[in-house]
Amino acid sequence: MNRSGRGQKGGAQGQVRIIGGDLRGSKLPVPDREGLRPTSDRVRETLFNWLQPMLAGSRCLDLFAGSGALGFEAASRGAGEVVMIERDRELARSLSDSAKRLKTSNVRVLEADALRWLSEPPAAAEQRFDLVFLDPPFGADLWSGVLAKLDAWVKDDAWLYLEATPQASARPDGGWQLHRQGQTRDVAFSLWRRSA
Repeated sequence: MNRSGRGQKGGAQGQVRIIGGDLRGSKLPVPDREGLRPTSDRVRETLFNWLQPMLAGSRCLDLFAGSGALGFEAASRGAGEVVMIERDRELARSLSDSAKRLKTSNVRVLEADALRWLSEPPAAAEQRFDLVFLDPPFGADLWSGVLAKLDAWVKDDAWLYLEATPQASARPDGGWQLHRQGQTRDVAFSLWRRSA
């Protein structure tokens, strides 16, 4: 998602730009919400360079979607389907508006609480995801709760992107292997592969 504890409630604050793929240069609104923190251009560029070989046609889940920067970037770069989960009604509406404006038929926005949504696993294997973006509000300490419910939602060889503060101990359990990691002054980010 993209929330860290900074920002205030209110109107529109700014925009974030999609940096690659078919929608390159398109702008997404970033409403002024407490803790809303879109993943930076630099981190997204690094992440999607890592993901490029496996992104085409993949089924992606953007939990805590926030501004939608990660999900729309994936959609722009060839993901087959991107499901965005956002509990804030206005943010979910903004994501839906952006999907319509950008004519992204491969993006679906659900207004839902991520932890509650994850509590009802999919009935069919084909509904599981190839890639999950996990970037919850930094101050809410949601990583462990989400990671505990994630296995039923992902394929055996799925990928998982985690973004947290450098001080956080956000790591999946032993069923995942670290593929790549990086850090900026404000965030630590890592890409994991599920071990079959």
